[in-house]
Amino acid sequence: MSAFEFFFSFYGLILGLSVAELLGGFARTLNRNPRPQFGLLTPLLAVFAALDVTTFWFQAWIIFRPAPFNLALLMLGLLIAGLFYIAATLVFPRDEDGVEHLDTHFWRNKRTILLLLLSANVIVASLIFGVAAAQGQMHLVSRSWFLWFGLSLFTTMTTVAALARRPWIVKAALIVLLAYYSLNITRAAVPLIEKGGWSLASKE
Repeated sequence: MSAFEFFFSFYGLILGLSVAELLGGFARTLNRNPRPQFGLLTPLLAVFAALDVTTFWFQAWIIFRPAPFNLALLMLGLLIAGLFYIAATLVFPRDEDGVEHLDTHFWRNKRTILLLLLSANVIVASLIFGVAAAQGQMHLVSRSWFLWFGLSLFTTMTTVAALARRPWIVKAALIVLLAYYSLNITRAAVPLIEKGGWSLASKE
């Protein structure tokens, strides 16, 4: 087992639990009797959180794969993944909360959830810039206009959604964020489609 595989077995486990919390919370909400009214805000937030966690799972392969394994790195992974897990547990209400409309739960928790997600992203962005600066590789970061665009858009819209009190502003900010993630997914899918996918034949 490589150093990265050992690190990722821990980091990926917590991120996986975050996804499980989101899916489990959604399933519990669907199975409640009587079922609470959904509205639009909580589903938007849940999809955003799920895409953000998935993105971090992907980014770990790029950011942490070359890193040496040590205790500090493991603790950093715990901090980042832990923020995601706590945020995921708050997206959907528990049965004992007795929430009749998910919007009620959303307005009670959305600031905490979004600020937790924003904090995790800021930590990773700071890590990228710090490592690039230490290795004299800031030119690799500074010339990526899409990275700066995405970071600015994510930070601005997440902050707006976290602090805004008007539903239409929060909805608009979350929709913009989902559109940004959709763009990233499309950008990733295009070269895969152009290559014709991958071979299904065994390499053995």
